[in-house]
Amino acid sequence: MVPWVNYLIFFCVVNETVFNVSTPKISEQFGLSSSGVSWMMTIFLVFFGIGSLIYGKLSDIYSPKHLLFIGIALYNLGSVMGFTLRFSYPLVILSRAIQGIGASALPALVFVIIARYFEMHERGKVFGTITSTVSFGIGVGPVVGGFVAGNLHWSYLFLIPLFTLGSIPFLNRELPSEPRREGTVDILGAVLVAFTVGALVLYLNYSRWDYLAVFLVLLVLFLRRIHTAVNPFIPPDLFKNIRFRDGVLVGFSLFSIVMGIMFLIPLMLHEVHGLDSGKIGMILFPGAVSSVFFGTYAGSLADRKGNSFVVALGLSLLVSAMVLMAFFLSWSPYLIGAAMLLTYVGFSLFQTAMINSVSQTLPENETGIGMGVFNLVAIISGAVGTAMVGKILDGKWLDFSVLSTISRGFAYSNLLLAFSLVAVGGGALYLWAFRKEVETNKVFVTEPAE
Repeated sequence: MVPWVNYLIFFCVVNETVFNVSTPKISEQFGLSSSGVSWMMTIFLVFFGIGSLIYGKLSDIYSPKHLLFIGIALYNLGSVMGFTLRFSYPLVILSRAIQGIGASALPALVFVIIARYFEMHERGKVFGTITSTVSFGIGVGPVVGGFVAGNLHWSYLFLIPLFTLGSIPFLNRELPSEPRREGTVDILGAVLVAFTVGALVLYLNYSRWDYLAVFLVLLVLFLRRIHTAVNPFIPPDLFKNIRFRDGVLVGFSLFSIVMGIMFLIPLMLHEVHGLDSGKIGMILFPGAVSSVFFGTYAGSLADRKGNSFVVALGLSLLVSAMVLMAFFLSWSPYLIGAAMLLTYVGFSLFQTAMINSVSQTLPENETGIGMGVFNLVAIISGAVGTAMVGKILDGKWLDFSVLSTISRGFAYSNLLLAFSLVAVGGGALYLWAFRKEVETNKVFVTEPAE
């Protein structure tokens, strides 16, 4: 089962990144501005985040196996539509939305499948292999996208998800078909979740106050709904689970700063060291490749030593890397590359252990919605981290245009030091929240939530 699960995750991640390098060609074909062509990524992100939560909720009632096949079908429907309707940008955007709602089933249900069908002491290793697959997909995606868009046509990138159809016979044989469980789906609650998340992502990307106002109104309506509905889409009791709640908060803060770093460093290498895109890629490539190997190692280490040990180790590497870059960023770009190697390794370690920790806080009947919420928070945190750094560099909080190269170097240093403080705070909260993790026969388990 695990190889085919990783197979699905790989093509899901690749599809998120292949279009990034083809945006100039798409913009040229349709005469789009930068903000206009960015909808290729934004619309996918919005529906991907919404779908992750919805599939997670549905898996608490319906068979994950059947939901996974529905997701794969929608994923490929959007792909075929995007390829055949490439003459119309609005229809291409519609296709990307359908792709997003289908693709979101893959990570959402894979996490549920692991949490539901694997023993607690086995999950770390499985989550580790998935982390490695994600890292590999992120690294390969732009390469594949550049090759296809450069030698064929960008629309052929829509056909890549068709490879996921090959997994259906094998998953049909290996995954159990669960009967329908008790429960109902709060349709109004699901709609409110979808529009609330959509408004938030739009605000984070475009910083328009009307999007923020819409988000706040929808958020109030959603919170009212989950406290008044008989069977709310997200049960409020889920957040009474102290470890789950703290795990989500820690994940949000840590994933935000890591995504901020990933966005910041290439800009810093260009601004401070004058490197072009090719040289920046060469500097960052060893770190990206290293995370492929350390994800699996992190999972095995978590199974042996415990999640808290791996989180602490990963965050130690991450903080060390940020401090190193903050104080020595002007010395050599290769020193930055070495520090980013520590960053990627540290991220692989604590990401794997964090997912494993959160999955262990949830009872079986809340696994789907719980992991769906965690996936959604991870997606939003990436948008928050990127938007935060973007606003700083665009001069919303600091006018970079009036700074000299040396002064900009100090500004980057201060930002990295601020990120390191957030990482230390997040790590401290995690270690406090999961302090009751105990060892029993070398298998780490988490006591029931308070």
